[in-house]
Amino acid sequence: MAHTTLPGFRDFYPEQLAERAHVMRAWREVARRYAFMEYDGPPLESLELYTAKSGEEIVGQLYNFTDKGGREVALRPEMTPTFARMVSARANSLRKPTRWFAIPQLFRYERQQKGRLREHYQLNVDIVGESGVTADAELIACAIDICRELGLTSSEVVVRVSDRRVMHAYLTALGISSSAFDVVLAVADKLARQPPAVSAEKLAAAGLNETQIVAVLGIASVSLDDVSAAVKTTSAPGGEQVEELRSVFDYVERLVPGGTSWLQFDLSIVRGLAYYTGVVFELFDRSGEFRAICGGGRYDNLLDAIGGAALPALGFGMGDVVLTELLRARKLLPTTDPSVDYWLTADDDVPVTTVMAEAARLRAQGFSVEYALRRQTTSKQRKAAIAAGARNIIHITNPATADSRA
Repeated sequence: MAHTTLPGFRDFYPEQLAERAHVMRAWREVARRYAFMEYDGPPLESLELYTAKSGEEIVGQLYNFTDKGGREVALRPEMTPTFARMVSARANSLRKPTRWFAIPQLFRYERQQKGRLREHYQLNVDIVGESGVTADAELIACAIDICRELGLTSSEVVVRVSDRRVMHAYLTALGISSSAFDVVLAVADKLARQPPAVSAEKLAAAGLNETQIVAVLGIASVSLDDVSAAVKTTSAPGGEQVEELRSVFDYVERLVPGGTSWLQFDLSIVRGLAYYTGVVFELFDRSGEFRAICGGGRYDNLLDAIGGAALPALGFGMGDVVLTELLRARKLLPTTDPSVDYWLTADDDVPVTTVMAEAARLRAQGFSVEYALRRQTTSKQRKAAIAAGARNIIHITNPATADSRA
């Protein structure tokens, strides 16, 4: 009976692992440039860590079980709860702002679809201890520079930026009751994936009038200037947040050459998770072929809720699945042809220990070296060297035999 991988899981043959390593090298290199330090945590955590953040309904999306010690545990579906637990444990001693990143493997028991599997690797980048929007700009710039490092350009990727506070200010300016905000944000989050009639019905049920419904359905096309004008005209609170968000665009331009060419203000970006409190953003391919490449934002209250550390925080997650699909479609993944630096061939009368000694000498210098592990003709050895993509072939002869032939 042939065995296959479980649904939603992947085998990484050498060529696929080379692609994954290519992406992870870019993640680590850019994170290093931005002075983030790498951390990690256990892949298995207490189930309560996740239900405390997302409620009992998340259990249906987890790989959870009772371990042999009777503890309710789960494979980690995300890194933020672990991050919150770790930061909270050392909150008083950590240098602020704290800049950490991790590349965990995450697990969710979800329906498979394009760009979403039941396991994936994800870059998590977070800043703790800074409430100013300079930190938000730093995160967005980091995400853009990762795309640049991988060969993507602003003509291929767009960063859609919004702010929960600016959204609330605009809804207030439209005369929408704060009691309907949660429904409006949920509808806005699904505008691109939900029929307009369904969205309109949900908004009407929340008490919005026809004018307000039309405004919400068209919210993705509203400019920051439109929001600013509406807030000023109605004297709604939020003008300061509008200007802070405008400054984020300016800061990103300073941090990344041509940074604003990557950015697009889009109030429909609200991020589905309720814990976001300020600037939020998502990265998409401009063709609209793939799911979001990356998403994140500010979550100033989450660390306190999960770990008891009352610290401002923000971060983003960038998964490997969609990003790798995009790089493959744009032909930006490295070639993965097998290759070694040196292949050692030898005459039949050369002892294998002589070949091994030469291999050891070259390997000690940092070169990759291969040779025939069983006796073969010289022609077979050369064919094997060519098949391995050897950059250099060194042929070893027996000095004694060579002298006698001379």
